[in-house]
Amino acid sequence: MQLSLFGYLAVLAGAALVLFAGLAFVFVNRVLGRAPTPTSEAVGSSATVFRKLRKGEPLSQEESDFAAQAVADRGSLLAFSIPAAIFSLGCVFLFGGLEVHGPHSLRPYIGVGPMFGATNMTIRLLRIAALKKRLRAVA
Repeated sequence: MQLSLFGYLAVLAGAALVLFAGLAFVFVNRVLGRAPTPTSEAVGSSATVFRKLRKGEPLSQEESDFAAQAVADRGSLLAFSIPAAIFSLGCVFLFGGLEVHGPHSLRPYIGVGPMFGATNMTIRLLRIAALKKRLRAVA
């Protein structure tokens, strides 16, 4: 069987998917291994704390500790493995579909959806990582 460029790209994206999924597994297990705090157990607490942090409102000590932990978690390189795995999955679907069905089918382009979602998630992680400077100013 002869692979075209899309076939080789699909294989490369599949290898990247396995790598990033493994890193995401390590990151999620590390985060889930921590003891929960009262602030982290409340519904909508992270959005409230991040809103206060963006507006420069004062934070309680518990909220400040939670914000520091959340910003550190979401700004780590391992956190970016989750959107990278989703993006790689979209690439596998896109390139694999182009290899199998050809460019005249619309089926492969469904893989663009997860790629847009992963890009959105990456932008959100970068916005939260940028709060590290504000966290130092508040603390």
